[in-house]
Amino acid sequence: MPDVIGKSKGYRKSLLSSSEEIIKKPASHNKILVLCVDRDDDIGSKGGLETPIVGRSSCINAGIRLAIEDPEDPDANAIFGAVKTYEELISKGHNAEVALVAGKYERGIEADEKIYSEVQLIINSYQADAVVLVSDGEDDEAVVPVLQTLVPIISVQRIIIKHSRSVEYSYAVLGRYVKMLVYDPRYSKFFLGVPGALLVATGIATIFGLTKEAVALALSILGIAFIMRAFDLDKAIGSLGRPTPSGFIRIFSVFSGILIILVAIVNGFSNIPSNLIDPSSGATAIITNRMIVGSFIQGTITLLWIGIATIFVGSLLSNWFKGSIKTMSDILRLVVLALLYIPVLQFTSILTERANPFSLISSILIGLAITLVAATFLFQYFRNRKGGEVLKH
Repeated sequence: MPDVIGKSKGYRKSLLSSSEEIIKKPASHNKILVLCVDRDDDIGSKGGLETPIVGRSSCINAGIRLAIEDPEDPDANAIFGAVKTYEELISKGHNAEVALVAGKYERGIEADEKIYSEVQLIINSYQADAVVLVSDGEDDEAVVPVLQTLVPIISVQRIIIKHSRSVEYSYAVLGRYVKMLVYDPRYSKFFLGVPGALLVATGIATIFGLTKEAVALALSILGIAFIMRAFDLDKAIGSLGRPTPSGFIRIFSVFSGILIILVAIVNGFSNIPSNLIDPSSGATAIITNRMIVGSFIQGTITLLWIGIATIFVGSLLSNWFKGSIKTMSDILRLVVLALLYIPVLQFTSILTERANPFSLISSILIGLAITLVAATFLFQYFRNRKGGEVLKH
């Protein structure tokens, strides 16, 4: 009986030691791919880089580029998180590689297909048999079923900025923005100055019993503020104290454009036949009269477009001298302005001559197509200039 017990104890001991060895033995993989997924292609739209990007140094450069272009983008943190995971695996003796793939801005099926093809290309090149997925949220993790058809996913790591979860941080951010709106001159002059001017003007007009005029005055102040902000007139005026070559160009073009626009308005009023204006009919009847509106636009349109184009050309030259990427937007503004000229003329013909409205629709569609082609060409041109080459290991 003791022999049987001793044998059973020895068998149990050997079984236990073998099971411990099995538990201690790690799962073996020939090569682990640490994969960072950017489903909405921030690395392409913001950083100007093409994927797939493979290798530690290339991924670090991509993360730095994205962080410089948009410091608040969480995808940059996800890229650095993938590099950190890769280094940890290498330090533990694993054979690993790190890579970054991206989808498309619109997400959806096309984005997942692009990610699938890029991951397949990487796996075929590096013979990875396991993936560690690193993402910055649930949107990027939506590609997990797609990736699992190619290679097993052994771990999913979500990179979340620690302080973004705290309520205290939310209040701190809100307080910082409120303080910025109050004390930062760049924002306070609009968010405090314009409402302050409206309140003062309305209050003074009310004191003198000019309630109706107060509304017109408030709308005029608000309209002037919107125009100044839309055409960067406040920046042009502010640059008078620190003149530069680009600043002089912007100032000259802005004031020249304003003068031309004012002349266009005067010319528009003078183009209205005097027999159409009946002061006794009221402002509403005058504004809704299609002949009056059409005649005003006909007298205004050419000079108005020249004035606006003068402002846009000044902004284009200013940004071109500074080497700013905003040059692309300035060129597109001029293209759109030129393409809108004919539709506006056709609109006035519809008002005054009752022309066929389908010609207006065709002009708008043609202008839209030309705008899309111009925008695509300019985007590719400036993207290549910015350094959109594929980063390789």
